[in-house]
Amino acid sequence: MTLPHPPLTAAEFQVLVALADGDKHGYAIGKEVVQRTDGQVQLRAATLYTVIKRLLESGLIDENVGRPDPSLDDERRRYYRLTVRGRKAAEAEAGRLEQTARQARAKLRPRKA
Repeated sequence: MTLPHPPLTAAEFQVLVALADGDKHGYAIGKEVVQRTDGQVQLRAATLYTVIKRLLESGLIDENVGRPDPSLDDERRRYYRLTVRGRKAAEAEAGRLEQTARQARAKLRPRKA
């Protein structure tokens, strides 16, 4: 299987998945990851914003210049969205992880004597 992008780090994958259902600001991305993973994955601010910067530079996400209603938002927040390339990279990574999990389960099954 050829990936449209090199394998993603776990943190990159989590951020892309968090953006799959719509635009979010950094804090909302972090909260969504914690909720979706039942607290098993927590991206600290430094890690989260380093990953966001890397994803922006690689074209997997964009900063959305559109703003919600100012009365509902803090003007300092930056909103991010998944690009078409980012969605493809996340889908490819999900497939790679599924394949890796299948291979691991097959290898870990008890062998019959």
